[in-house]
Amino acid sequence: MKETDVITVSAVDDDRMLIDGLDAWLAGVSDVRLTGRAATVAELLVTERSPADVVLLDLLLADGSDPVENVRTLVRQRRRVLVVSVVTTGDMARKMIDAGACGYLTKDHDLAALVAKVREVAEEGVAISPEVALGWLADRDGDRPVLSPQEHAVLLAYASGMTLTAAARSAGVRPGTAKNYLERVKDKYRKAGRPAYTKLDLAARVREDGLAT
Repeated sequence: MKETDVITVSAVDDDRMLIDGLDAWLAGVSDVRLTGRAATVAELLVTERSPADVVLLDLLLADGSDPVENVRTLVRQRRRVLVVSVVTTGDMARKMIDAGACGYLTKDHDLAALVAKVREVAEEGVAISPEVALGWLADRDGDRPVLSPQEHAVLLAYASGMTLTAAARSAGVRPGTAKNYLERVKDKYRKAGRPAYTKLDLAARVREDGLAT
């Protein structure tokens, strides 16, 4: 396997036993490697030798930092974040995804499930624990699609009135990639029973779901 095929992971968690267990377990996984560890987000950003492909972020850290701000801080650094937590509510998962996290996994899963979610996030997917997703769909906001950070960024730029090319530049992607993201967004809204065919439709969905706030 080429070095470029390996998914690098950094973990922000103050549970040293969990991190050590993850490190030992990954020794037998060919395509995922733990390359960084820290007890806080601030510590990770200072000590990490190079940005990992995926950051595993515990929801509740001993330093009392705000989980939403932790996610936002990492996202501003263009990091792909998978939140790992003992909290199982769909509402909390929604807050993390809205803040820019690419996934939310509860800690009652085994390490094999964690690695599977890491792979999903590394491939630019949105990875959420099945039981959390079911609770999410059952709440009153269940018709609101889950968008990846990249889909969200392109949607906001495009719906604000930018051309596709300008929206792509704003989101830091190629126009063809931006077009694919928009098609995914439209498909997700269609499946949620809220079709969005035009730029005006997309702008309306942004307002309805408060995505620009």
